[in-house]
Amino acid sequence: MGLIGLIIIGVAAGFIATRMMGMETSVVATVAIGVLGAIVGGFVLRFLLIVMGWMAGFVGAVIGAVVLIWLYRRYLEK
Repeated sequence: MGLIGLIIIGVAAGFIATRMMGMETSVVATVAIGVLGAIVGGFVLRFLLIVMGWMAGFVGAVIGAVVLIWLYRRYLEK
């Protein structure tokens, strides 16, 4: 995202966040809050998506192993 896009998103996010929190700030402070919030939120969200990806892979591996054990017990074990 370019600088202009970051500023536009920052203005919107800062405006919404300051109004939700009941703050009256200047335009510069609103933009700064929004841009910094977008940076922090982006890092947090990326981290959570990575962790959730690892967890999803782990859960998938456990489910796959359980299915293989079930198939083995059902059809091959006597």
